[in-house]
Amino acid sequence: MSAIAAALTVQPSVRFRHRKWFYVLYDGTYLLLTSLALAAMLSFGWQGLVREWHWWYLLLFPLVCHAQILCSVFIHNCSHGNFPKPINRLIGELCGIVVLTRYASWEIIHRRHHKYSDDPDMDPHPVTPDASGYWPFVWKTIVNVEVQLQRQFFELHGGDTPENRTFEKRRAYTSYATNLVLIACWYVFLGPIGFFLFFVPASIIGFFHLNHFNWSTHNALERHQENPEFYPVNLDRGYFWLGNRIWFGIYYHGYHHKQASLFNPMHYEAHQRARAERIAAKRGHSGDAGPSQPAA
Repeated sequence: MSAIAAALTVQPSVRFRHRKWFYVLYDGTYLLLTSLALAAMLSFGWQGLVREWHWWYLLLFPLVCHAQILCSVFIHNCSHGNFPKPINRLIGELCGIVVLTRYASWEIIHRRHHKYSDDPDMDPHPVTPDASGYWPFVWKTIVNVEVQLQRQFFELHGGDTPENRTFEKRRAYTSYATNLVLIACWYVFLGPIGFFLFFVPASIIGFFHLNHFNWSTHNALERHQENPEFYPVNLDRGYFWLGNRIWFGIYYHGYHHKQASLFNPMHYEAHQRARAERIAAKRGHSGDAGPSQPAA
C-alpha cells in the first residue's frame, strides 16, 4: 500500500531523478490505459458524449475555453504542490489528460524552468533577444521543450552518450504515440461534434494562451527598449487585470517566482505582511515574558 500511495503522491520529477526508466514506464502506462479505454468504447459502440448539434452549444464555448485554461492553471499549481498532498498528483494527472501533455512532462519541464529561469541555454522556454517576438517565441518553445527534456535526462542518468540518445529517441516515440492514442480517446468519447466544436478549438486557444502567458510574464512586452532584460514580472493592467481575477493571479508572475508555494500570487504582499506581523508578535510575546525570576 505504501508503494501505491507513493506512486499517487510523489512528484514525477522526484521519480525521474531516481529512475532511468520512469518516463518510459509512465508513458507506457498511459499508452496501455488509453488503448484499453479506446478499445472499450469502440467495442461497446459508444456514440459520443455530444451526439446532436444545437445552436446554443456556441454559448458554452467561452466556458469550455475557460475550463481548458484553468486546467493549465491548476496543473501549474500542482507542479509546486499547492493542492493538498493526497490529491495534488491526482489533480495534476487529470488536468494533464485534458491539456494532452500529461502531468509528468508539465511538472518536470516547469521545475527546470524555475531552476534555470531565463537562461537562454537551460530554460525550456526563455525569452531571448533573437526570439523576443511572440511567434518566434512560440516556435522556439515547441522545439526547445523536447530538447530540454532530453538534456534533463542526460544530466541525471549518465550523460549524452550514444546509448542514452537511443534510449531517449525511443522514449520520445512512445510519448508521441501516447499523445495520438489520447487524442483518439477524446475524439471517440466526445464524438465528432464535441471534438471539433469544443475540444480542438479550446485546446488550440489554450496552447497559444499558455505560450502568451510564458512570453508576456517574462518582460517580453518591453522587448523594444534598448538592451531589454527578460525576467519574471507582474502584469495587472487591461487584459491582464481580468486574467488575474478569473485565473487566480497568474500574471503576478514575478511574485510567483519569489514564492511559488502561493496558489494565488496576487496575495503575495498580503501574505508577506501577515508573516511579518506573526514574527513581530512572536518576538514581542517572547520579550514580554522576560527572564524568569528566582523564587523568594
